[in-house]
Amino acid sequence: MSNADFQPVSGLDLPRFAGVPTFMRLPFISRDNALFSEVNIGLVGIPWDGGTTNRPGARHGPRQVRDSSTMIRAQHPVSLVKPFELVNCADLGDVSPNPADLEDTLNRVTQYYKGLATSGITPLSVGGDHLVSLPVLRGISAAEPFAMIHFDAHTDLYAGYFGKTKYTHGTPFRCAIEEGLLDPKKVVQIGIRGTMYSTEDLEWGRERGVTIITMDEARERGHQNVMQQAREIVGDTPTYASFDIDFIDPAFAPGTGTPEIGGVDSWTAQQYVRQLGGLNLVGADMVEVSPPFDQSGNTAWVGASIMFELLCVLAQSASVR
Repeated sequence: MSNADFQPVSGLDLPRFAGVPTFMRLPFISRDNALFSEVNIGLVGIPWDGGTTNRPGARHGPRQVRDSSTMIRAQHPVSLVKPFELVNCADLGDVSPNPADLEDTLNRVTQYYKGLATSGITPLSVGGDHLVSLPVLRGISAAEPFAMIHFDAHTDLYAGYFGKTKYTHGTPFRCAIEEGLLDPKKVVQIGIRGTMYSTEDLEWGRERGVTIITMDEARERGHQNVMQQAREIVGDTPTYASFDIDFIDPAFAPGTGTPEIGGVDSWTAQQYVRQLGGLNLVGADMVEVSPPFDQSGNTAWVGASIMFELLCVLAQSASVR
């Protein structure tokens, strides 16, 4: 059972518009806090978009998602899971990036997540662009490569940009496979769509065993059928979940750097994430919320809601370890 020190502030005790915003109104716990060693799931912001190739702004995502997430309450409406009672959750703050140096930022994120892994903390991260997933995986890597279920409009399996730029938000999972962080035969990518430069990324992934399910195929099969296959592929292998907000159609989440029409609605996105329940999850992220492209703030609220869905399945997994 979760410690009382780790309970979020209730809107019945302090209005949601009051107080210092943290992820889901959880306590902020820094590394020098005596309670740090008791954290089971750490919610972490990675405010950095140095891997973006077109429309920047995701560096502002964690701050707006924090503010939006103050609307989250303590219990899931369908599963009735109470994640804050299952395990100790806390806002661990942000990884400090170097906005002028990509390599230094990758190293900073990697070292930060190595510290979380050493402390036995399961991370739930908020980006930032999708390149941040690579140093997170480097930081929490284990002896054997992870499986991954990846919700996105894009594969992020590109070789690079302009012939030589290896690290962008379009390359993290190619790099992760090449570095042995992910087992390609246990990687499932769902929702892929949109115009392409070529089919090279699809071919590269499929040649190595990556299961790539386009949005057209996913719509035809339905979320339950798709997720049944994904669950069978990853099995009980330690699994990372990565959710790019552009998996959702821009009609519901326009605030992102690379929107693609034809995505799922927000309800269907919830159904996909809920099907992660019961898997051996080692971490998750929600990335690419870019506040400058949605002045209404709705995209951040969608992202915060998906974050809570991820937290619930992570908490169930962490509670049985």
